[in-house]
Amino acid sequence: MLDFNAPEFLVVAIVALLVIGPKDLPRAMRFVGQWVGKARRVAGQFRAGLDTMVREAELAEMEKKWAEENARIMREHPPEAMLPAPVDGPGGVPADPVASDPAGAGEDKGPVLTTPPVLKEDAVGDVPAPADPEPAAKPARKPRKKAAS
Repeated sequence: MLDFNAPEFLVVAIVALLVIGPKDLPRAMRFVGQWVGKARRVAGQFRAGLDTMVREAELAEMEKKWAEENARIMREHPPEAMLPAPVDGPGGVPADPVASDPAGAGEDKGPVLTTPPVLKEDAVGDVPAPADPEPAAKPARKPRKKAAS
């Protein structure tokens, strides 16, 4: 890339001052600055496009690896092994879990809540909410004394 250090930049500035002249130098610098800005924007867009392409390529590569790994796992553990046991109840209704579980493994599940709990206020009835205490009265302001003129 372009690499300017201080002495080289000073030589370029002196040559530009002599060739262009002090009257047109600000206009020329503005023109050069606009072109440099445009070049930077184009380079930034180009770099962003390349970054996007690289990310998409990496994503496609990762998806391919995930698909291969998924296929390997599915070969080692076929889906039939993961299906639940057939239902014993009549008409496809599940059998009683306690009866079908002779070891009693279902006992440690804990109680099942079938109805919502009743709050104390609901049981007693409509209890009015306690009234907010009245705010304390503000102390009266003392009138200011007018300055004697």
